[in-house]
Amino acid sequence: MTTITRDSVPFRTLPGRSYPLGATWDGSGVNFALFSEFAEAVELCLFHPRSRELIATIPVREQTDFVWHVYLPEARPGLHYGYRVHGPFDPARGLRFNRNKLLLDPYARAISGVVDWSDAMFGYPLDGGEDRDLETEESDSAEGMPKAVVIEPSFSWGDDVPPSIPWHNAVIYEAHVRGFTILNEQLPPEIRGTYSGLADHRTIKYLKDLGVTSVELMPVHHFIHDKQLRDRGLVNYWGYNSIGYFAPDPRYGSSSSPGQVVNEFKTMVKTLHKAGIEVILDVVYNHTAEGNQLGPTLAFRGIDNWAYYRLTGGGRYYMDYTGTGNTLNMLHPRVVQMIMDSLRYWVQEMHVDGFRFDLAATLARELHEVDRLSAFFDIIHQDPVLSQVKLIAEPWDIGEGGYQVGNFPVLWAEWNGKYRDNVRRFWKGDSAEAGELGWRLTGSSDLYASNGRRPYASINFVTAHDGFTLRDLVSYNEKHNEANGEDNNDGSDDNQSWNCGAEGATDDPEINELRARQQRNFLTTLFISQGVPMLLHGDEVGRTQQGNNNGYCQDNEITWQSWDHGPEQEALLDWTRRVIALRKRHPILRRRNYFLGRQIRGLGMKDLVWLAPNGHEMTEAAWHDPETRTLGMVLAGPATDITDDEGRRVVDDTLVILMNADPEEMHFRLPPTLGGARWSLVLDTARPEEAEDSRQFRSRSVYTLKPRSMAILRQPLKRTHGA
Repeated sequence: MTTITRDSVPFRTLPGRSYPLGATWDGSGVNFALFSEFAEAVELCLFHPRSRELIATIPVREQTDFVWHVYLPEARPGLHYGYRVHGPFDPARGLRFNRNKLLLDPYARAISGVVDWSDAMFGYPLDGGEDRDLETEESDSAEGMPKAVVIEPSFSWGDDVPPSIPWHNAVIYEAHVRGFTILNEQLPPEIRGTYSGLADHRTIKYLKDLGVTSVELMPVHHFIHDKQLRDRGLVNYWGYNSIGYFAPDPRYGSSSSPGQVVNEFKTMVKTLHKAGIEVILDVVYNHTAEGNQLGPTLAFRGIDNWAYYRLTGGGRYYMDYTGTGNTLNMLHPRVVQMIMDSLRYWVQEMHVDGFRFDLAATLARELHEVDRLSAFFDIIHQDPVLSQVKLIAEPWDIGEGGYQVGNFPVLWAEWNGKYRDNVRRFWKGDSAEAGELGWRLTGSSDLYASNGRRPYASINFVTAHDGFTLRDLVSYNEKHNEANGEDNNDGSDDNQSWNCGAEGATDDPEINELRARQQRNFLTTLFISQGVPMLLHGDEVGRTQQGNNNGYCQDNEITWQSWDHGPEQEALLDWTRRVIALRKRHPILRRRNYFLGRQIRGLGMKDLVWLAPNGHEMTEAAWHDPETRTLGMVLAGPATDITDDEGRRVVDDTLVILMNADPEEMHFRLPPTLGGARWSLVLDTARPEEAEDSRQFRSRSVYTLKPRSMAILRQPLKRTHGA
């Protein structure tokens, strides 16, 4: 046992344990454990939680299986700490140790402070030449570094249970913790834009009234504001720049205490669960905030660069499948362990309900090619905890062969980029889109059925955080990212958008009416499609980013959701509620199996029929006709193979969905009804003021579809006595 004293603060040291990694408070003291295979020495640096001054430097002498560990009996929750890791600085061989740099614990449960950018944050001299990263920079970075914080993990979860929303019943709402509530004046000022603001009863009422079952939060892992952004007076608003995979970012907390922020996050989850709403986290395990060889030394690079990153060029350079400068090394067992430990931590300790994996194709790269049977998926599938939560892949990265929509294994759902692109092109009026639309509306069986997945493997979306908002999708032909300071060169040029006749805001009533109708078309299409719908926060009220399709650095009114709703915003909000309620009311819109498209035995009818405007079934020629922009689908409610939780067959009304992306109105002959019943209007995007059941139509009568509109009609299910 060793006793170390500085400024009258004693710290006895004991050998401690190599597991678990991180700083673990056991009620008597704190065990510190850090993995580094190539380190020659490790120092634990302790800091005062208020003054942030160094109070002790403790040599970590014990090492077990490349894990350095020490136990401090006198240490308590709230203690701030970091590491200095000694070893060779030989970048040409992938070794970038620098004892002058204070490093964050990769397993830190809480982090205090943000990076105060200076030359000291880098392991090489910024003013050097082309090979400057081969030289060492010796200034101390501790003053400008955030500090890891020991936490008290106990929390009163009470009777908290996960809502466990079945996939086919889920309605996902992608939201930014800060941007969603920061302008909501109904909330107390101190909780706007925070975890507490998201958990406030007024926010929850809004989500419940909308019909949301699951909130998918953009990254909340502790992240870094890039130096180049701070130099331009901007920030990393989206948060896809992680540095702490176990720590909720304190900038979204209403408390100044990092430990309290952890509890605030847990309270948010518990409160949302009580309301029946799931919490899904957008997670970034494909890269870190340290960038390429010219990036800062904040944690992983200085702890064990060779282990944590995919390196090339003998070790000097970084493989970059993400466009951010580096790629985490999924070939190293300790890196895989860190990711799995992080995922389990957020499920078991923070009670979240699932994850959306940013650039998930990167995680599947065993060597170079994307391998859907990689070790990462094998480990996930056998894990008794993680295999039971919602797993969503963003199924692409920027590397060769990185677009992998449809290729992830069972247990995984995917952001369906093909759905997004096809639906956008169809409603824009592009030619040759109807054929693909048939697949997209019915769950994309062409992508998912062959490997045993169901319609809910498809996460359907029209817009997401990356790209135009829904209102901007119908208001801009071109991106307008000038505020990002990159000469409008950032962001995608392939938006499949249409401004309806004028670029940006206009006073033209015809254009504004068309834009409103197009938004209703997109929303209605999204919520009648088989699969899992995902709505971008603010699309339900026409949120605009003024044509900016890459708002990653805009923490301001450009990206924030306005809560000052005029008549136009309220009308769109009412419509969104209406179509979500329609989806929830009709199980035929939330199937767990694909349509068969043929006669259902014993019922004498098909479960799905595609109609041409003349009322006959669509022909192969019509499907392949590039000018086909009008089609209908009949969903036969009595002819389903849907069963409830007790195995009983579920029947529904029969729905007719008519879609007209043509600039001319179309006369659509309705299909015959059963038993002399009539078709009843459910909604028409060209007539939003019409109430449900306001009009009736005889069998085989003609329904007039306005230009660029869609309508839904239903034949009520004839129920027998006692049914």
